[in-house]
Amino acid sequence: MKRRTTLAGVIALTTGLALTGCSTDSGKPELKVVGAYLPQPVSDMAAGFLVVQNSGSTADRLTSVTSPLSDDVTIHETKDQKMREVSSFEVPANGELDLERGGNHIMFMKLKQKPKQGEKVSVELHFEKADPITVDLPVKETTHNPKKQ
Repeated sequence: MKRRTTLAGVIALTTGLALTGCSTDSGKPELKVVGAYLPQPVSDMAAGFLVVQNSGSTADRLTSVTSPLSDDVTIHETKDQKMREVSSFEVPANGELDLERGGNHIMFMKLKQKPKQGEKVSVELHFEKADPITVDLPVKETTHNPKKQ
């Protein structure tokens, strides 16, 4: 009888440890987009800005952006006041990727039309691990900069 009780205790303990490993955090990135906007373009190019927040314990990467506004949408970093296209941006675990004026951003080339202030531009953000996220970027005045308000 004592052996059966010990065996039952070991099975219960092992099952408990296995279940403990299955927490609500699936080890996946948990992404949310805030603060998105697109200044009204003055030429056939535009830039988009937003913040990707990751409340998950796993980092991810923004790998591309698509939009009906343009067939040529890329992501750019700005270093030493120079822009250059990059293949991805890290979205750190429990952190955020900030695409902002004067810094990293989304670049729209050869616009199919020029959106006006008050309209919205739809974009789809593609990530290495997380599912794509569709975001509507409100078109703001050309000089809009939330960091300077």
